Amino acid sequence: MTTILVVDDEPTVRDLLTDAFVMEGYAVVCAGNGAEALDLFRREGATLCVVDVNMPVVNGFEFVQRVREHDTRTPIIMLSARGGDEDVESGLRFGADDYVRKPFSVSELVLRAKNMIRRVEGGDATDRILRAGTLEMNIDTHEVREGNRQLDLSATEFRLLEVLLERANRLVTREQLLREVWNIDFDSETSVLDTYVSYLRRKLHHDDYAPVTTVRGVGFKLISSN
Repeated sequence: MTTILVVDDEPTVRDLLTDAFVMEGYAVVCAGNGAEALDLFRREGATLCVVDVNMPVVNGFEFVQRVREHDTRTPIIMLSARGGDEDVESGLRFGADDYVRKPFSVSELVLRAKNMIRRVEGGDATDRILRAGTLEMNIDTHEVREGNRQLDLSATEFRLLEVLLERANRLVTREQLLREVWNIDFDSETSVLDTYVSYLRRKLHHDDYAPVTTVRGVGFKLISSN
């Protein structure tokens, strides 16, 4: 069964999110701080984590860092009343897949969570495949192959590549990528996009194969080549 780990030191927030996710048919486990959450995650795992930033013992940033040392694929949504651009960037740099400011819309948070769960679990009888030259992505099984190579991508790297593949050989602006991958709509100087493009290139590019190109000052383009 799909399990969501909710981590927040406020009981009212934990109860609110538990009720919302249970109504959608998910199992929920809760923790009141990052240390308790790490223990739960290591023992029981989770399909998705929803984690507050400001917590005692181990905060949300530390939780994400420690999970990402061993697990790059489980989606993590961070919650915080600290809504500055630098806090959003820090959360994403540490490895979070999304960042939601408090106070938040429960329905919007649930929708974002469902979209992430669908990406990692799949669900259609017919797999959705994206291809560009020797690169192939199976969206429903969360698998990417380039020639004979199987690529191990985090949820964020996978989504970034998915958006680029959907528009292969076309320019994708920085604003489009920030909006579609991270749900960032504000005017931001964040470097998280460049950081994740660098991560993706490190895993994807090899020898003479380098399909992700930079259009300086504008965005990126994935070039299809055989």
